[in-house]
Amino acid sequence: QVQLAESGGGSVQAGGSLRLSCAASGSPLNAYVMAWFRQAPGKEREFVADINWSGGSTSYADSVKGRFTIFRDNAKNMVYLQMNSPLAEDTGVYYCAARRWYGSTWPADFGSWGQGTQVTVSS
Repeated sequence: QVQLAESGGGSVQAGGSLRLSCAASGSPLNAYVMAWFRQAPGKEREFVADINWSGGSTSYADSVKGRFTIFRDNAKNMVYLQMNSPLAEDTGVYYCAARRWYGSTWPADFGSWGQGTQVTVSS
């Protein structure tokens, strides 16, 4: 089972940029589809973006499409989420997650999770 650890969260002004990182250990990252989810206070965890094993295919939630970019570096066992032009509604705890197969955006389908990193966007 892969272990995941997020970093890079913090406070950012709306319209700025922030890059989140997810470090994987315990298993080769190229065996996993990777995703980012987020959870705002009082809300359910929601899908943000995912990327397939090679990085050749990605998908995004409509709310972040065109502003966020997910990418990975399998040689470094790292996955990233570049957040450009964040909005106040992007505030929440961001989690990276891993699963073996591509095609699901449901949190319950992901077996490995990091501890989360807080992102706060001020307007």
